[in-house]
Amino acid sequence: MFADLELARRLESTEGFAGAAFVEARGGDAVWERIGGAYAMFDGAGSPLTQTFCLGMFEPATGSVLTQVEEFFRMRGAGVDHEVCPLAGVPLLHALIGRGYVPLEVSSVMFLDLTERRKEPALNPELIVRVAGELDRSAYSRAAVAGWGAGGELAAVIADAAGYVGFLVEKGGCVIATAGLVLHDRVALLAGASTVPEARGQGAQRAGLATRLRYAAEAGCDLAMIVTEPGGASQRNAERNGFRIAYTRTKWRLESQGLRK
Repeated sequence: MFADLELARRLESTEGFAGAAFVEARGGDAVWERIGGAYAMFDGAGSPLTQTFCLGMFEPATGSVLTQVEEFFRMRGAGVDHEVCPLAGVPLLHALIGRGYVPLEVSSVMFLDLTERRKEPALNPELIVRVAGELDRSAYSRAAVAGWGAGGELAAVIADAAGYVGFLVEKGGCVIATAGLVLHDRVALLAGASTVPEARGQGAQRAGLATRLRYAAEAGCDLAMIVTEPGGASQRNAERNGFRIAYTRTKWRLESQGLRK
């Protein structure tokens, strides 16, 4: 597989699909729309899910499209954030700068070809990884909240999203870690991984990753993806497991004084 536009479209649309599913799981005032080929999602004014994906990836992000997207957020009292793939093109970056956007953060979008044969990593034999069932909802939520800390409430909502497959990592009958997958267009998005503080350093995330990749391949996926902080521990762990960086993505935010009305 090559890190080209075709691959980028699959990766970005999978994350957009996942974000929309998470917003639907939230319910209430949370809502999403497709505008100019992009996913525009509102999950509350301060939620990290309140943003767009796929801007400029499937249709040109014209001035009219950008105005519609900005109005979607403005009418809900939220700021305007776009996760922008570099393969959307330089003209989009010029357009964003011209409208008052500034870069907010960057992330590494990584992928793994699941059709390639890989050596199974050595795992802690004391750990058991399994798919979370309906009766595991409380245990999953408690472990996710403990592992994510401040982001625990969001992690619990994610577990209810359509298409999300949750996994539990157990040791001695106790849940010590959670992780998940969203499957879309034969792509497996790895998300929701966390370990309770007192059980870290025992290989729970390695075991969860290996099990999820196996599950995705058996489900017919040919591609796995993960999004990490550039150069961070998660990126290094992903690279150790064969993931490659497809591209570095930038989140752009419209400054308040530049918000179109």
